Amino acid sequence: MEAVIIIVVVLVVLGLITVARSVKVVQQYEQAIIFRFGKVLSAPRGAGLTVIRPFGDRIQKVNMQIVAMAVPAQEGITRDNVSVRVDAVVYFRVVDPVKATINVQNYLFAISQQAQTSLRSIIGQSEMDQLLAERDSVNRELRRIIDEPTEGPWGIRVERVEIKDVSLPEGMKRSMSRQAEAERERRARIITADGEFQASKRLAAAANVMSRDPAALQLRLLQTVVEVAAERNSTLVMPIPVELLRFFDKFTPGGDGQPRSAADSKSMGDFSEAEVEVPREPVPELGEAGAEPLEIPDVPVIPELSAAAKGERPEPGEHPIAEPQPAEAEQNGSGAAAPLPDATTDIEGKQ
Repeated sequence: MEAVIIIVVVLVVLGLITVARSVKVVQQYEQAIIFRFGKVLSAPRGAGLTVIRPFGDRIQKVNMQIVAMAVPAQEGITRDNVSVRVDAVVYFRVVDPVKATINVQNYLFAISQQAQTSLRSIIGQSEMDQLLAERDSVNRELRRIIDEPTEGPWGIRVERVEIKDVSLPEGMKRSMSRQAEAERERRARIITADGEFQASKRLAAAANVMSRDPAALQLRLLQTVVEVAAERNSTLVMPIPVELLRFFDKFTPGGDGQPRSAADSKSMGDFSEAEVEVPREPVPELGEAGAEPLEIPDVPVIPELSAAAKGERPEPGEHPIAEPQPAEAEQNGSGAAAPLPDATTDIEGKQ
């Protein structure tokens, strides 16, 4: 009786082990591939309970969800010779679990390496302005490069590729900031010049209207005085017309105390060219008959000082030059000036 109980217990345990090895649960986001003695069955199995043979069958589940993989930052040189550092993110999913399991050993690692090499390639093919401003076109090209060798052979489809950040050198950032500042300053100057141009047109139109009626100019002057007085200033500035100054200038007394006449108060613009023109006399040139010869006065000879008079020691073999005496100068009749005083005696006297 005890032997029968032991046999029943052993059979129950073996049955439980067989059921555990035969019945598998596949999630909704997974697909199961059955290997029977190392050979893949025809079609993968979907979600739910799956029964396999306890011996000889092996099941492998493949996740069919979209995977977001961060691509490490890659450094490269753009087509316009600017060194940049770019990182991105890749969104992909498995469309054929059999190919993803059989044709590639580790499709996650393979996709990561393919994304890094493609990112470096796209950096070299693009310019810096394209990486910064044309992100959509760069993302589409990068997706095409990654998806081309992966979807057919590996059964993996790349859904999207996004460039996250583009790091530039500090010098390039400063250059771009100066360029943006200069561009904004240019726009500000253009707007200011346009405003001044429009204001000048309005002022010219207003001046044309005021010139038709002198009373309008007087009213404008009084309005300006009222605006200045409204600021509670103790000083009032009154503009004086130029015509009033010219009126008083006609009655300004001259040098003799008499008021100037209309002829005296005329300016150079009131005279004609015939009245202003001054007759010019011809100047005789040198060598003509009427030219007077120029008298050139005699220049006296300047005596040369000796080394002793200069306070210097004469060099060996050099003979001192004798100074001219006053009597000899008078006898020669050259009219030379009196001899210079001895510099050595003057220095000794000062000492």
